Amino acid sequence: MQISTVGVVGLGTMGAGIAEVFARGGVEVVAVEVDERLLEAGRGRVDKSLHRAVDRGRLDTAEHEQIVSRFRYTVERADLAGCDLVVEAVPERLEIKTSLFGELDGICPPHTVLATNTSSLPVTAIAASTARRGRVVGMHFFNPAPVMRLVEVVRTVVADEDAINAVAELASRCGKTPVVVGDRAGFIANALLFGYLNDAALMAERQHATVAAIDDAMSSGAGLPMGPLALMDMIGLDVCLEVLEVMYDETRDRRYAPAPLLKRLVLAGLLGRKSGRGYYRYDSGDPEPALSFTVSEPVQASLRRGSSYVLETLLYPHLDDAVRMVEDNYATRDDVDTAMRLGCGYPRGPLTMLDEIGPKVVADALVQMGRSPSPLMREM
Repeated sequence: MQISTVGVVGLGTMGAGIAEVFARGGVEVVAVEVDERLLEAGRGRVDKSLHRAVDRGRLDTAEHEQIVSRFRYTVERADLAGCDLVVEAVPERLEIKTSLFGELDGICPPHTVLATNTSSLPVTAIAASTARRGRVVGMHFFNPAPVMRLVEVVRTVVADEDAINAVAELASRCGKTPVVVGDRAGFIANALLFGYLNDAALMAERQHATVAAIDDAMSSGAGLPMGPLALMDMIGLDVCLEVLEVMYDETRDRRYAPAPLLKRLVLAGLLGRKSGRGYYRYDSGDPEPALSFTVSEPVQASLRRGSSYVLETLLYPHLDDAVRMVEDNYATRDDVDTAMRLGCGYPRGPLTMLDEIGPKVVADALVQMGRSPSPLMREM
């Protein structure tokens, strides 16, 4: 099938960005919100982003006019009946998404593909709320959608092949790199990212390293674009907690059991950048660590000897998680590296990092940490 008209439901930051991606890709867009106030706010987000692109020389006036002409804004979900694909970007709660998909199932014709932008909820559960389970897929964009190149296309066990192919082709047409994955908690990028983020939160909780030391080790030592605690603040600690809880509920993997300190920060309303304080304070000039504590003496001694304690403790299990994903035949090594580079901004993928460090170095260090390397890591 060829997708020529796309509906986007929900025009918050993510939804407006997704709608812009489609319109830039030459697709007609029906943009839907629940009321006129939210609709105008969504239109404003799209217009602001497009005007910024013009001001920076990334769009000329003619291109801008063409893109704007592809939008139709409405508060009537019935207007989605003519769409080949409808993508939702509503709040990350299963009951909200299943209710919406049940309604869309009655509005859209049988050929229409329904896609969810969920980052952690089971796509299969969302599909089960419809009578077209084979035509429900995941289409997970990364924020900001117009900039980030990765789209995870999520295939359920009952997905129609033509629906998966059409959505992947559309992503490519819009200048994105699609990676097709199975319906597993966190898909590729979040499954790897949030285990690592939670390890960093636990390290701070146990006072094995300061907030600044943790972030400096991973940005300077591993070359990542941002330290894990600063990244959690940017994502929103409430969002991090919600994703970890969903992933832990599905997998029962202790790596995703949220750090108690993270829960306490969220309960206190300290949500990161959006609240002005999380792991850092953002109320005066440059961010400063908001948590102050003394690192335990054994770790202090190790750090004084020049040990890469923080880097190895956080990075090496992260690399082993990537190996396990390949070992499970969930994703290829190329897909894993592509997802982390394009979805999370890594300068190189985790399996490329592993090649550079050496599997034996990583495996030996994991054993010293009391962790068992994956069988594939041992084989490598």
